[in-house]
Amino acid sequence: MSIVLIAAIGKNRELGKQNRLIWRLPQDLQFFKQMTMGKTIVMGRKTFESLPKLLSGRRHVVLSRSKCDFPSEVIVYDSLEQLLFNEEDELFVIGGEQIYQLFLGYASKMYLTLIDAEDKKADAYFPEFCESEWDKTVIDQYDDLVCYKHMEYVKKVGCI
Repeated sequence: MSIVLIAAIGKNRELGKQNRLIWRLPQDLQFFKQMTMGKTIVMGRKTFESLPKLLSGRRHVVLSRSKCDFPSEVIVYDSLEQLLFNEEDELFVIGGEQIYQLFLGYASKMYLTLIDAEDKKADAYFPEFCESEWDKTVIDQYDDLVCYKHMEYVKKVGCI
């Protein structure tokens, strides 16, 4: 199993506010779709609830201790250990803040959209990580409503 984190973050690692994305960048949404299509996506309950609907072409896994009613298509685990024991696919972790924090130490790769902007009202942040433990590659860059770039981070050998 490999674990991949995927997120769009601002200059201060901002992820969102009030359980919503801060920036809506069409090219970045296409990038997210391209990277996760046909994959298993892992998220927390609040991230799942923020989705407009189930994302087509992807297997949904939610990590939550809440006893909420999830659609039958969604696989729910109540602990990280249970999830890691039962899942074998490549997992794309899509949020939120606490879920990223839980999975960061297990991740072998990250796709981060680095947005050249900040939002002082953000209430969710991507966890801090040691950049020297990762090999970085710029995938592409955009000068849209705001400037941003898609980055691939691959964990260096011996750092996992």
